[in-house]
Amino acid sequence: MTTGALALRLGVSPTTIRSWERRYGLGPAHRAPGRHRRWEPGDVAVLEEMCRLTARGVPPAEAARAALAGARSTPSTPARPSAPEPGAAVSARGGATLGVGTVRPECRGLARAAVRLDAPEMARILRRTVEELGPVAAWNEVMTPALRAVGRKWATEGERYVEVEHLLSWHVAVALRRAADRPEPPGGPAVLLAGMPAELHSLALEAVAAGLAERGLPFRMFGPALPPDALLEAVRRTGPPAVLLWSQAARTADRALAGCVARVEWGPPGARARPVVLAAGPGWSGPRRPPGALRPRDLATALDQLAALLR
Repeated sequence: MTTGALALRLGVSPTTIRSWERRYGLGPAHRAPGRHRRWEPGDVAVLEEMCRLTARGVPPAEAARAALAGARSTPSTPARPSAPEPGAAVSARGGATLGVGTVRPECRGLARAAVRLDAPEMARILRRTVEELGPVAAWNEVMTPALRAVGRKWATEGERYVEVEHLLSWHVAVALRRAADRPEPPGGPAVLLAGMPAELHSLALEAVAAGLAERGLPFRMFGPALPPDALLEAVRRTGPPAVLLWSQAARTADRALAGCVARVEWGPPGARARPVVLAAGPGWSGPRRPPGALRPRDLATALDQLAALLR
């Protein structure tokens, strides 16, 4: 691999790779005089370990020593498929990096692992983050900034980073579902979580489910793109005190359908009940908000409102 292709794979700039070579000796094991650097599988493995260690907060000098020591203790490093050489794809800004801004180290490490398609490292970071911070803080402070950064990246550079977003989204969903997989308290009503019929995004719903599970509150998750008739029937059959309807974009926010959900009744004559609708997500902004619906501004507010309605 060329240095540019390696930088794209690792999610760092070519300048960073050259700096690591100059300071810590992390250069190619074999380099012909007068020729450009070519990184072989063993060289790539060393730098991948360097990235993992620094993303975990290990000082660069210590991380370099550990990466080199690991390479020396391994007789042979199995070859891995190399990334295509993109030529000028890595810009002066380091094109392979994600602009996550001022964030927690876990978020920066997650973004770097996502760019280099390092699935085991993403899984490790997400699992540890959820365990240490809880699903709500993990969603707000680590997952969401990384997802937004990769979304901005592919939006500005075509479809080059769609594979990064898909892999990251899948691992985020796995981590949230693992957090939501807790015993539910017996008896009592449960809130209903669903995406609007044309809504395909579901990660925010997964975050709500994980947050409810952390609080020991019951829920029924119906996921994205629930057809109108199925949504109304689910409300009739489960009798939820609250229904959270997620809409990511204005085109999926069906105000009339949300009104129909709010008018569904159940229970015996004289004691009929209706659900409270929570219109969650940016799609419900402005005049699209259904009459009488709650409009949680963030995950914590939605969880507080659902908890109050369950009580």
